Order: sequence, then structure tokens, then C-alpha cells
Amino acid sequence: MVVEYNDSGELTMGGTSLKTIAQSFGTPTIVYDEVQIRNQMRRFHESFKKSGLNYNVSYASKAFTCLQMVKLVQEENLELDVVSEGELYTALEAGFDPQHIHFHGNNKTKHEIRYALESKVGYIVIDSLEEIDLIDRYASEEVNVVIRLNPGVEAHTHEFIQTGQEDSKFGLSIKHGLAIQGVQKVRTSKHLKLKGVHFHVGSQIEGTEAMIETTKLVVHWLKENNIEVELINLGGGFSIKYVEGDVSFPIEEGIEEITTAVRSIVEEVNYPIPEIGIEPGRSIVGEAGITLYEVGTIKEIPNVNKYVSIDGGMSDHIRTSLYDAQYEALLVNRNDPKDETVTIAGKLCESGDVIIKDAKLPSTVKRGDYLAVLSTGAYHYSMASNYNQMQKPSVFFLKDGKAREVIKRQSLRQLIINDTK
Repeated sequence: MVVEYNDSGELTMGGTSLKTIAQSFGTPTIVYDEVQIRNQMRRFHESFKKSGLNYNVSYASKAFTCLQMVKLVQEENLELDVVSEGELYTALEAGFDPQHIHFHGNNKTKHEIRYALESKVGYIVIDSLEEIDLIDRYASEEVNVVIRLNPGVEAHTHEFIQTGQEDSKFGLSIKHGLAIQGVQKVRTSKHLKLKGVHFHVGSQIEGTEAMIETTKLVVHWLKENNIEVELINLGGGFSIKYVEGDVSFPIEEGIEEITTAVRSIVEEVNYPIPEIGIEPGRSIVGEAGITLYEVGTIKEIPNVNKYVSIDGGMSDHIRTSLYDAQYEALLVNRNDPKDETVTIAGKLCESGDVIIKDAKLPSTVKRGDYLAVLSTGAYHYSMASNYNQMQKPSVFFLKDGKAREVIKRQSLRQLIINDTK
């Protein structure tokens, strides 16, 4: 856990009082432990180095991105996975080497394809047959491409974050022949070079079984169809801990299992050992981030429920409403016993604006207290909105007792800056 109570009963991150952060910079505020982020990146690197295989670790920007996050990724020698023009623009503005950027997306616009080509990204991930024609039409020189396969594998996860099953908007189906058609179209194109294949079986994957079984399926398919590639990208989706009972993906053990399995699978069918790619996002930033809120109205309905409302909501914390995701919250300014079950609600005008339905909090919680919701580092700021004209929160990186602002709090003026008068 990136937070703990100090001797004074205040919740801290890296030894720094989160009460002080909340009082100094306001709420809602998302705070990241920069050391934790860097450590997660290094754990993936070190685990792969032990395997002796060629590899690349690419950070999935969609989990959380901003200029300073991209710079941190580059400092730790990870590559970068982007899925939109905006993510690519952010990466380039941060000075990230485009040769280490991979452009994903199931419906890349013509403009995005041109932008990726002009930027000379490392490779483009093909997600449909017609995309092959578009890239070939706009390219003026050789372009590395990777075909995203739909392997038809369902990982045990929420239905909206499954991506490898048969009925999915992502990838080219192996079973229905779209994948082999894609390979053939790339081979006969004028400018495209097939660098590799990619798959992604889902999110919050706790073990390696689905990933290994899919790798076996893909390698056998490649061998049977005489397709030789230099890269097999296994995607990401590695799990993190949100609440008690959740399992964080065991990076060292998991990568060892995956790389050992890859060696065995390719040797079994006499296939050249490829470079192995992965795309962690949530597992790098998820547990490193927490969101600070101030408690406002407390409403108790006798024998029914007690609502503790905070000064944010589904505009900065959509995952509970969207996925029925579960979270843990801690009182920041004192370490009282968690002796009551309450509902932590947001302040937006929406009945579904709930942060945690059955939260364990001290019965002493009152207006003006601060709460920290844990494991909000991934898919929180990146999924934030201006619903109810709420301002997006500020974001800080914390290191060596110092907080540096990496995203400023959105101003009221910025809410209407693009409106016409």
C-alpha cells in the first residue's frame, strides 16, 4: 500500500501528510507516488531481463497520461502505446521518441493515420482490413505494422473490459479467417511491412493462464500458415488491488511463467523465438494513485442508510458507475476505528453518482474531514468529464517529500473557453 498512518494519526504517502496536501492544494486532487510508478516499471524490466528474451515494455497511455507522465516513461526506458490523435500529440509534445510509439485504435480516422505516418511512429497496429488500404494509400515509404488478432479467448473479467473474446470490436478474427486475410493484404501492399502480431485478452487479469493459452494458439496459427514475425505483443491487462481480496498481478513470477512458456511453445513447433511485447498501464499507475476529497453533507436515513458526500463524484470517478468497480476509502486526518458502513456519494445531480456503496469508515467522520480513495491512479483522470460543469481535478506527483503539480486544476474560465458568445 502506498499510504500509511503516521504516529500523529494522519494518513501519509511517502512520509508526506496527505492532510497537508489537501489543505495546501484543495480537493478533489489526485496524488501519485512517483517512486511507486518508477518501481513498477523497473520490476517489469528486471523480470524480462532475467529471461534472456528480446522484449519491449510499452506503457498504455490510456490509463493516465500527461506531459510529465510521458517524460517519466521515457526516463525509465519504456515504449509508449497511444490510441488517439490526442495521446500521440501529448507524447510528441513531451519529446518522446516517435520510433518508440505504437499507434492503436479500432477506428483510426484518416487524419490520425496521416498524423501517425507523418510523425514516423514505430509501428501502427492494424485493427481492420480496410485500415490496411488506408495506410498503404497515405504512406510514401515503408511502414511497420502489427496485426491485432482476435483470438476468441475470454478472460475472467468484467464484460465491458473483455477484449479478446469472439464478439468484440477489436482485432481480426482468427476463427473467421479475417486474420489471415489481413496478413495476405499486408504482404501484397506497396508500403506495409508486417513486423508482428498483437492480442489482448482483457483487463484485471490476475494470472497467466489466459495469456499463455492465447500465445500457444497464436504461435500454432503462425506456424501453420507459414507466417514469420519478429514480434508477438501479448497486450496488458495485469490486475491491481482495489479492495481486500483482490490480487495484484505477481510481476516477477508472472513474467517468468510467460517467458518460460513462450520458449516452450516456440520450441515445440520449431518457430523462431520472437521479441515479446507487453503493454501494462493500470499495473504501473493504478495503485500508485489516490484521490483526496473533502467531506461535505452527511445524511442519515434511520434504519436505511448513511450517506457521506464528498466534493467530487462521477466526473472524476466514473468506474463505480460504469463497471460497478469497488474501492476502499480511508479517513485522512485521523486514524479512528472503521466501525460503520456507509455510502460515499458524489455531489453530482445523478442518483448513480456513488463512489463506494458499502464503505467502512469511522462513525466520527464529519464535514470538513478529508477522505482518500485508494487505487485511483488508472482510468480516473483519463476518464474524467465536465458533467454538471464540474472542473477536472489537479494532479500531483509526490517524491522525496515534495509534491509537484503535473496537471493544474481546471478553471471555471476553461469550462467555457471554447463556447461561442
